[in-house]
Amino acid sequence: MNQYQSTGMKLTPQRLAVLEYLENNFEHPSAEDVYRAVSARFPTMSFATVYNTLEALRQRGEVAELSIDPNRKRFDPNPQPHNHLICTKCRKIIDIHIDYKIELPREAVRDFEITGSHIEFYGVCPECKKTDSEPLAPQKNQ
Repeated sequence: MNQYQSTGMKLTPQRLAVLEYLENNFEHPSAEDVYRAVSARFPTMSFATVYNTLEALRQRGEVAELSIDPNRKRFDPNPQPHNHLICTKCRKIIDIHIDYKIELPREAVRDFEITGSHIEFYGVCPECKKTDSEPLAPQKNQ
């Protein structure tokens, strides 16, 4: 519990459950994923509580909001700058902790003050490649 005091939030049992779920979670869950996992332990917890907790953590810089998935927001419990590798089939996201130095031309930057960057690499993960390469099971005659 002491490790979560720095969030500055009122630490209700439900919020603690969200924080514990996010701790060491590398899956980049959506609010729905967090809700499903945490509501198993707290059946009366509302989706709004989960979403509001994630939003409060985002505002405090404790989690990063990812716009990688066009269908839903995903949250990264690691707010430190890093890049991502994304499977185009299953949408799995993997952290890439390599700093790529990209110099933008002055005319492209214009008067912008660049405060950060994020690179996304896309491909097909080994599990999806394996599934795609497996022959289809023969269909039974009906």
